[in-house]
Amino acid sequence: METTLPLRQIDHDVFVAPQLDAAAMAEVARLGFKSVVNNRPDFEHGPDQPASAAVQAAALAAGLQYRHLPVAGGYQSPEEVAAFRQLLAELPRPLLAFCRSGARSTRLYQLAQG
Repeated sequence: METTLPLRQIDHDVFVAPQLDAAAMAEVARLGFKSVVNNRPDFEHGPDQPASAAVQAAALAAGLQYRHLPVAGGYQSPEEVAAFRQLLAELPRPLLAFCRSGARSTRLYQLAQG
């Protein structure tokens, strides 16, 4: 997979990344991804962060499935883990989840496997 996007594979068809913006969605689709999950709350660290609505519009325009499941960085509730597990079950793969650094998306994935 040749790209400049900072992707990290955590399972055979699940990847994580740090914050992505709307402009990245065409590249995500070009790489063969079918779904994107945004785990970062809007404006978590200020107004310069891309809003979910803009990323969603670009993802849909690129032919991707998109879901916004915002979770806090320090704690993911059992309900949030269950919601992520449901997204993993229903969304087509390969799937890319992102947050600020990729860590909470990775943690959500790990907890959803348990």
